[in-house]
Amino acid sequence: MHFAPTPSPLFSLQGHVALVTGAGRGLGLAMACALASHGASVWLNGRDAQGLTQAVDQAQAAGQATGGAAHALPFDVTDEAAASAAVQQVLATSGRLDILVNNVGQRRRLPMDELPASSLRELLEANLVSAWHLCREAARPMRAQGFGRIINVTSIAGPIARAGDAAYTTSKGALEALTRALAAELGPHGVNVNAIAPGYFATDTNAGMVEDASTAAWLRQRSSLGRWGQPDEIGGAAVFLASPAASYISGQVLVVDGGYLAHF
Repeated sequence: MHFAPTPSPLFSLQGHVALVTGAGRGLGLAMACALASHGASVWLNGRDAQGLTQAVDQAQAAGQATGGAAHALPFDVTDEAAASAAVQQVLATSGRLDILVNNVGQRRRLPMDELPASSLRELLEANLVSAWHLCREAARPMRAQGFGRIINVTSIAGPIARAGDAAYTTSKGALEALTRALAAELGPHGVNVNAIAPGYFATDTNAGMVEDASTAAWLRQRSSLGRWGQPDEIGGAAVFLASPAASYISGQVLVVDGGYLAHF
């Protein structure tokens, strides 16, 4: 991944400390690299401590020209005690926490009759409750310092739906609602809360679909730009919402979908 540093102070994140969950690969890693390339000190979260090593190296390289840095922060976001300890580790080491990107997400595409309630609860724990908990933990130091940026990664599956995907759509729709609610609650304390809703991105997780010619043909017809998004193309949205350029934006969902929602 290559991220050119920007000369504009509007998008500078120098002196800021960020935590990005699910940053070992895919969109999380792309956002972590983009934040580092604009000067932030970024803590990359993932469950696999060994697997984070390469991701941290990539983010560290991305931040070399601007003074950005990268650190590994392995923990499972659904483990509340581990998540709380991780935030405390960031504060103890870096002295502050300015940016939280809740990127972790799971998906189970099954019709309602085939998905037990227990599976729905597990999905909500991963996609919604874990974000709620990290928002609460991060909001404490952000309120104390009078500044913060929280970015929740939702999905275009929040405002639209398709058959056989009710659980995921429910979790992402709820995360959108949480974003608005926390924007209202935390705004008076100088904390902006927004969301990014990605569309179809060519990540490792979607490798099978990316290689499928019929899916590519469908996207050419279904989206305005007619193609898969590349992971690097999500980074600008994260930098924008974390930067001074978005200082008067809160409670919003920035859709990054190649015109999928606009195209019918």
